[in-house]
Amino acid sequence: MDTLNRLEATIRQRIASGDASGSYVAQLHARGLPLIARKLGEEAVEAVVAALSGSDEELTGEAADVLFHLLVLLAEKGVPLTDVLAELDRREGISGLDEKASRSS
Repeated sequence: MDTLNRLEATIRQRIASGDASGSYVAQLHARGLPLIARKLGEEAVEAVVAALSGSDEELTGEAADVLFHLLVLLAEKGVPLTDVLAELDRREGISGLDEKASRSS
């Protein structure tokens, strides 16, 4: 988790800097939420493709891209990683089927 926490802090710093000339994260931020969301979707699709037809190394790289872009999206929305982790903790020990059913009622 240290890696994700450090990455989250770096992403927040890059967004706050506003230096789009020297930071990919700042460039994404400058282009706005719709682009960031679309980029996350693209990376998720690439991860699925790698899972189905790529090597383990390709999947690893795409999974890293998904996590990175998810953290950018969360930062853009002001949602801390700790909130996501708390939600995962809340769901621990609950059947995935039961948890999903509780959301749809």
